[in-house]
Amino acid sequence: MQTNPSPSKPFVVPVFLPHAGCPHRCVFCNQHSTTGQDEPLPSLSAIRRTIREFLAHRKERARRTEISFYGGNFLGLAPELITLLLATAAGFVQEGQADGIRFSTRPDTIDAARLKLIARFPVTTVELGVQSMNDAVLQQSQRGHTAQSVREAVALLKTRPYILGLQMMVGLPGDTPATALATARQIADLAPQFVRIYPTLVLRGSQLALRHFRGEYTPLSLEAAVALVADLYQIFRRHDIAVARMGLQAGPELTPDADLVAGPFHPAFGEMVQSALWLDAISRHLEKEGLQKGDVVLEAPARLLSQIKGQKDFNLLDLLQKHQLRSLEVRANPDLAEETVRINGQPCARW
Repeated sequence: MQTNPSPSKPFVVPVFLPHAGCPHRCVFCNQHSTTGQDEPLPSLSAIRRTIREFLAHRKERARRTEISFYGGNFLGLAPELITLLLATAAGFVQEGQADGIRFSTRPDTIDAARLKLIARFPVTTVELGVQSMNDAVLQQSQRGHTAQSVREAVALLKTRPYILGLQMMVGLPGDTPATALATARQIADLAPQFVRIYPTLVLRGSQLALRHFRGEYTPLSLEAAVALVADLYQIFRRHDIAVARMGLQAGPELTPDADLVAGPFHPAFGEMVQSALWLDAISRHLEKEGLQKGDVVLEAPARLLSQIKGQKDFNLLDLLQKHQLRSLEVRANPDLAEETVRINGQPCARW
């Protein structure tokens, strides 16, 4: 059974299966920390309860809804368990409470047999944990697959009518800004509908934590991670590929008092990336239009103001100093279209 998937942003009902189906644990991984769950496989009754609770909080009934199996390696589970989980979620689709099912899995679990197994269920979206397209980085991270595995998996998935998402990480062992940019370009060439970008964090209980304590691994700083992910975002934007998320979702587990040992975590990481992008765009506009040492008025929709100003007004202070502006005023303009900024009445090109 297949539906006609749409790439528009859905309402996601998450069901977490930490480490389930994984052949081994990658050096960076401790999904009990990132999901807040200790048990990898919740019971079917617990899964149904979770789905009902999330559906009850859905505000927009007309919004496309997907039941999503996250964490672990979904297609690495035993075939009978895959069938049981998909059938459980499919029941909500048949009742009209959801529009489809999505899951995340490793590239090396995509093959003809598994795609045939899931074909009779209303799967609409498949996400692949790519992480890197550099084989040396994949090997140092103990991923257990190669970049070629990703290419082959994408080719197979594109024979089916699924929405395809690819996940990448920056700051892995052996990774550099150059290899991360190369990964983004190769992912863009594979033309997924969307991507997720995650900075590597050092989590308690991971192999990476041991390397960090031994002085064998140093994570990216927050500033470096924001700047790098901003560059990656622009690559995907130029290829019309949506960036669904940047940075892990905040939770009580991701704190120094819990399981976060080190790394570029910030609860507003994605907002910081967008802010960095606006700072660059506005700075380029001021230089192009010769507005240094002048009076500048920035206008934007109200929801963009925090991104334009930056954390603690960092962007405004940087613009004032870098361009020696006499004055800088920021105004909310409800008449402007989404993602539109005007500088002294002229549109500011973001890309």
